[in-house]
Amino acid sequence: MTSQPEHPLRRMIARSRHDSHRPATPLELFFDLVFVVAVAQAGAELVHAVAEGHAGEGVLNYAMVFFAIWWAWMNFTWFASAYDNDDALYRVVTLVQMSGVLILAAGVSRAFQDHDFALVWLGYLVMRLALASQWLRAAACSEGAEKRMARRYAGGVLLCQVGWSGLLFLPEGGRPWLFLAMAVAELCVPAYAEKDRPSTWHPHHITERYGLFIIIVLGETIAAATVAVKSGMDEFDALDELLPIAAGGLLLVFAAWWIYFATPIALHLRSNRESFLWGYGHYLIFAAAAAIGVGLEVAVEEALHEAHISTLAAAAAVTVPTALYLLTVWALHARHFKVGTAQQLVLPVTALAVLACTYAGHWAVLATGLVMAAAVATGVTLTARMARAERQPA
Repeated sequence: MTSQPEHPLRRMIARSRHDSHRPATPLELFFDLVFVVAVAQAGAELVHAVAEGHAGEGVLNYAMVFFAIWWAWMNFTWFASAYDNDDALYRVVTLVQMSGVLILAAGVSRAFQDHDFALVWLGYLVMRLALASQWLRAAACSEGAEKRMARRYAGGVLLCQVGWSGLLFLPEGGRPWLFLAMAVAELCVPAYAEKDRPSTWHPHHITERYGLFIIIVLGETIAAATVAVKSGMDEFDALDELLPIAAGGLLLVFAAWWIYFATPIALHLRSNRESFLWGYGHYLIFAAAAAIGVGLEVAVEEALHEAHISTLAAAAAVTVPTALYLLTVWALHARHFKVGTAQQLVLPVTALAVLACTYAGHWAVLATGLVMAAAVATGVTLTARMARAERQPA
């Protein structure tokens, strides 16, 4: 007598890290879509805070909220890279996680303006319960070290969610310290869970997913540049000041995209040691990329005399996150593939030049865009020159 095959809804088996073709799925792309809303909400609140002269408080709130957004995306992305079986139950649980992201996005304004994290916590609760159920399902379909890994993930996720409850009860002054402690705890969960056996995440799939998310946050920057163009057409009195912002913003975001995708980083992710540093470091890359769009909107408001800050502060709102973006992309991506001092210095020197553009007054955004474009041109020229040198016979 032949045994009956197990029902597909009961199986969640780890995928192979060596799959020859592992693209992002339509469900993953749909999942990313809800994060557009969350990132846009966080950016809009940061624009308001910076334009009103409360940059310090706004950046702190932005760092906390963006961490929640980014970490929720991270949790799903790495799990899906290892265990996505795309059956009906997996899809339903993922849709539940997406609902949690939308609840979180709805609570961003309250978190910024009133320091009320109730909705953000509730959205996180929905997401984390769904994620823990995915890990428990993976544990039920595995054994040995893999089962222990999946259970550790589920337990760590749930324990951290309990810790985040302190945001609802602690006095306002203690919340940033709780956030710092819980952020460290969250970052430690993967390292602890995978200490005996790493999950079978796929390097090419992971780098594609990160690339798609950077496109999402750069898309917010494109939207900000579009606002500048529209405002310039509506406000003819300020046209001379707004068009340089629009042109510089477009050059800036085009160059930011080019710089990020210039190197094939997947080959660098050979183990958890490299992947954890690379994955965690993207918090700064993503947050800085989204903040560039915030800075462009602040620059537009300052040009229209709607912001209560100086021209220097408005320029810094663009140049500082741009410099941070350049340095973090260099540290995580470019330095592993650049050959020679000239290639290695392109992005760090560009970051310094971008910071110098802060003092260009109303031309700061355009100057930044031109500097970024020059960096791309320099990088392309150096790469082409090296390729020609390698082709020449010895």
